[in-house]
Amino acid sequence: MAIRVLVVDDSSFFRRRVSEILEQDPMLTVVDTAVNGLEAVEKARTGRFDVITMDIEMPVMDGISAVREIMKTTPTPVLMFSSLTHDGAQATLDALDAGAMDFLPKRFEDIARSKEEAMLLLQQRVKAIARRRSFIAPRVEARATTSTAPAARATGSTLASAARPRMGSALATSGRTAGSTLTRSTLASSAASAPAVVGGAAPIERKTVPRRTGKSYQLLAIGTSTGGPVALQKVLTALPANFPHPILLIQHMPGTFTTAFAARLNTLCQITVKEAEDGDALRPGCAYLAPGGRQMLLEGRPGAARLRIIDGNDKVNYKPCVDITFASAAKIYGGKVLAVVLTGMGADGREGARLLKDQGASIWAQDEETCVVYGMPQAVVKAGLASESLPLPLIGEAILNEMSS
Repeated sequence: MAIRVLVVDDSSFFRRRVSEILEQDPMLTVVDTAVNGLEAVEKARTGRFDVITMDIEMPVMDGISAVREIMKTTPTPVLMFSSLTHDGAQATLDALDAGAMDFLPKRFEDIARSKEEAMLLLQQRVKAIARRRSFIAPRVEARATTSTAPAARATGSTLASAARPRMGSALATSGRTAGSTLTRSTLASSAASAPAVVGGAAPIERKTVPRRTGKSYQLLAIGTSTGGPVALQKVLTALPANFPHPILLIQHMPGTFTTAFAARLNTLCQITVKEAEDGDALRPGCAYLAPGGRQMLLEGRPGAARLRIIDGNDKVNYKPCVDITFASAAKIYGGKVLAVVLTGMGADGREGARLLKDQGASIWAQDEETCVVYGMPQAVVKAGLASESLPLPLIGEAILNEMSS
């Protein structure tokens, strides 16, 4: 059955352009269009749509308000179109907070090297989030999950804490569509669509926090893509200000967005969250978000490690790339790393997780049920690298339990 789409934009040209692109995929059908947010809310109430594409700035009712109303009445996966500006970043994060599941830059030339590549990316995103419709829950306010943690530094709007997430994500800034990873030898070649090799024991799927293993850790590293903004907020808000280790965050996201995203996380979390800068010394209780469009590596030694932020190889599909940061962590910290792979398309993180696993590090994956897109976590699970497969609401508490001194 074709995926039914509602296209919402005040520009007739853009509505027509998006509709034409989507209709070229036999799995997608544009059932209707709307010229503003209010009309979108009214049409969404019919329940005829599997996905809604939504502009942010529109007359009568803006896209953020429309998403908020849709999530209250007829929760539906929403793909936002955003400008790659500071204001656009703030508005997009607000839209994700309101309930949108994903976003794309409105200027297609910003996301791909060719028209064909941009068309494919849009079609892929719509199909990916459509699969999660049955997992969207009506919007509820998040509550702290760790009763013993200190109070947050600042208050602010928080994202839904339902067991099944229904919003958030950001995209690879390179605009390339394959779910690529890097080989162990070169860390530069695409894994494209090749299936992961199944090996090792299957991870334990948990409904409760796993028992502490007693391993010694010095670093937490988290990689994610589609659905990541919500997932990261859910995980990081569960950690107390005195969390004993530094944290590396690798989220596929444009460079104009990571500054705003880090600032937003910092206001909502008890730990410190900042956009990583070249030369940053790793400190306990601080999370470093890889800047969009660049690569984040480690140099030095455990206890005195620093970050290197570089432009990286243009042949690498993702900037930032989870594989590259994980591989760098393996060289510096060896087996004293807990690496967590959260929701996201493709397989970025698999080969970096393999290097970490070879050093004795622990690898966890988000479970399929709570992922927006079960791509990256599935890749590490199928490769036999993950020892745990955890639902999103448990991951923060599980990390705290496993890594606390």
